[in-house]
Amino acid sequence: MSAIQQYAMLFGMIVATGGLVVSLWAASRSASGKTRKEKAKDVPAASGELSPGPVWVRYHARYYGYALLFLAFDMEMAYMYPWAVVYRELGLVALLDMGVFLSILFLGLLYGWSQGALRRQ
Repeated sequence: MSAIQQYAMLFGMIVATGGLVVSLWAASRSASGKTRKEKAKDVPAASGELSPGPVWVRYHARYYGYALLFLAFDMEMAYMYPWAVVYRELGLVALLDMGVFLSILFLGLLYGWSQGALRRQ
């Protein structure tokens, strides 16, 4: 398959995805009918009851560390699957590359641990 054919296929997929999105949007608009403005719809509620506290709550800064650790290990899994697919083709080079990648992540984990990011508060 030539590069032109690959780009044409990619363009076709993009157009088909856009068409699907537009057709689903049009179907939902036509099936929904007219909407009414109601005051009760604008009130913040959870499970049918009014919220006891303020709706716009700021999260404490200590959750920043948890979020970074989650992202680091989430990205690890996102890169591990493609690596596992091509591991047989590349062999030792792929193993060393993944070793470097995992060691950098492990150093980040050790740093977070030393700063108390894993301590329960």
